[in-house]
Amino acid sequence: MSVEADALDSIIERIGETHFRQRFNIQIDHAAEIFGQGRTLFHIENAEWIMIFIYWVLRISRFYQRGLRNVKDIQITENIVNLPELPDAFEGYTILHLSDLHLDITKGLTEAIIERVKDLDYDLCVITGDYRASTSGSYTLALEETSKLIPYLKAPVYAVLGNHDFIEFVPTLEKAGLCFLLNETVVLERGDADIYLSGVDDPHLYETDNLHKTGDKIPGRAPSILLAHSPEIYRRAATSGYDFMLCGHTHAGQICLPGRIPILNNANCPRYMVYGPWQFANLQGYTSAGTGSCGVPARFNCPPEVTLHQLTSTST
Repeated sequence: MSVEADALDSIIERIGETHFRQRFNIQIDHAAEIFGQGRTLFHIENAEWIMIFIYWVLRISRFYQRGLRNVKDIQITENIVNLPELPDAFEGYTILHLSDLHLDITKGLTEAIIERVKDLDYDLCVITGDYRASTSGSYTLALEETSKLIPYLKAPVYAVLGNHDFIEFVPTLEKAGLCFLLNETVVLERGDADIYLSGVDDPHLYETDNLHKTGDKIPGRAPSILLAHSPEIYRRAATSGYDFMLCGHTHAGQICLPGRIPILNNANCPRYMVYGPWQFANLQGYTSAGTGSCGVPARFNCPPEVTLHQLTSTST
């Protein structure tokens, strides 16, 4: 799937030459099968030989079909978020959070997600990156499947890019109904009250996140929510004054030991941030287990999820 030159020109005008050039050059490196970019030298999701090894271990041990069934057993998780400065008008405001869709990894995944979300009640939907399974190669199927999902999500749907995503995804998926935040901030309005929603570009591989740019749009003390693909920017998000950060990337381990103990962790962050609600200084966060799966279409002791975050100013 090609992107017309005028669409790319529009992106450059929107995000700036430096941001575009940084992302696009790393994408070229990916196409040449060069990895080891970003904040960590080695990215497990790029190591195809490991994924092949895991696949065949599961096949030989006859666990593969069970793991594949688990991929489509999507759970609905609820999370209460206490924001003391939350305006009364936003009391009970509910955010549906999807992450790490990887919709082209196996047939039927998009339909399984649609079945889970189509009847949910919420005020806003957000997606924290990764729409395809691979980090390089063709992305046509991933964009087609994402475009198939979007009509079942209540608009507006705000989204950010992940480390599996190319900047070229933006025009196609925005035309389908997503609203990407590319180091941008928008105002969410309810009655005469406002809260601020920011989204940064991928901080894990591309390092194109810019909290200075997003934070400059937020008045002091105003309630603020940050979308980021990975929890790895937790320190800077906290010092930037954000109240709540939504992220993913880790898949909570995807293949875990009993007790949800991850075997591998692909994010440079404290272990307690790999899954679920967490706090660092004044920043509250939530790391999604992921709505899809990548590398190998299998999950063990770590079900995929969509999450309903309910905002409140009342301590629980």
